[in-house]
Amino acid sequence: MEYKFKLFDDYITLQALLKELGIIQSGGAIKGFLAETTVLFNSEDEKRRGKKIRFGDKVAIPSEDIEIVIVEPTTTEIAEYKEDLAEKKRVAALVKQMNQTNRKIKNQTSQKAANNSSKSSQNSRKPVRFPGT
Repeated sequence: MEYKFKLFDDYITLQALLKELGIIQSGGAIKGFLAETTVLFNSEDEKRRGKKIRFGDKVAIPSEDIEIVIVEPTTTEIAEYKEDLAEKKRVAALVKQMNQTNRKIKNQTSQKAANNSSKSSQNSRKPVRFPGT
């Protein structure tokens, strides 16, 4: 099975590529995967998980009949990718701002509650009375 992977940056590491394609489940699984499986980078055996893969490179996993070709995206795909990144940054900034606002509100209400509880404890120094005594 041949995959065409569109690369939006200068390079991607072998570990990130295999994880992105769902061949491995996590970054920690790469060491065991490379130890047990033959991975060919441009027809040569590759065991480095951090190997940088660029446009035009080919990665093959013969045991699973997988071949991955790294291709360059079109200009419209690049524009869409940049828009998506900008939107993610905008949403992350909004969430950060909301979290800071919520923390300030929480701190203010906890300080007010602390002030109110200290005032009420000073005014009510009565002994505890149990029913029936």
